Amino acid sequence: MTHEVALVDDDRNILTSVSIALQAEGFVTRVYTDGATALKAFADKAPDLGVFDIKMPQMDGMELLRRVREFSTMPVIFLTSKDDELDEALGLAMGADDYIAKPFSQRLLIARIRAILRRQDLAKSDSSAGPEQPEPALLERGRLAMDPARHKVLWGGNDVTLTVTEFLILEALAQRPGVVKSRNQLLDIAYQDDVYVDDRTIDSHIKRMRRKFRSVDPNFDAIETLYGVGYKFEDE
Repeated sequence: MTHEVALVDDDRNILTSVSIALQAEGFVTRVYTDGATALKAFADKAPDLGVFDIKMPQMDGMELLRRVREFSTMPVIFLTSKDDELDEALGLAMGADDYIAKPFSQRLLIARIRAILRRQDLAKSDSSAGPEQPEPALLERGRLAMDPARHKVLWGGNDVTLTVTEFLILEALAQRPGVVKSRNQLLDIAYQDDVYVDDRTIDSHIKRMRRKFRSVDPNFDAIETLYGVGYKFEDE
């Protein structure tokens, strides 16, 4: 299946380079230099996935996503300023599927696009197969509940919004409580495509996950670090 990806960014250099890279990978691309033009086009025909820069003049990525959510559930990846946690939190709360900080690797962006589209295609396949098809089992570990079919995470009954990458890492740890997974093992799970990512990237994801869980439970300590070895999930 050929997927259509829309790129919205006021930086023409990014639009050109990313569009060329996506087309080389078999994607159809649509490019827009401002949110208003993109919104009008999406209302006529929404793409399979959108990549939005957050900081754009006139209509920024946040406003574009808010307006798009009025008529479409298309997945969206935000391009954010490096370590801009406010952008990340607001974007995920508004329904973005993932975020990537600038400057970014095109191979990493393509890997995340593929991962989200795979999940979306699987969900569509499951829904079209009829009600007798079983959904992926819920994963429950102490106060943690994960619903892979709906990409939903609860801690003590409270919603915790995770990106696709964070969800995959947490799922891998929670499936086998007490078992240590190295950074490289978690990289293989979270980045299934042939893409180079420094193993310290996992540390950043773990740090952000802990912060999100502690926003609903200040005493959260279920993800443990074993220095020089990796990480494990400890069931309560």
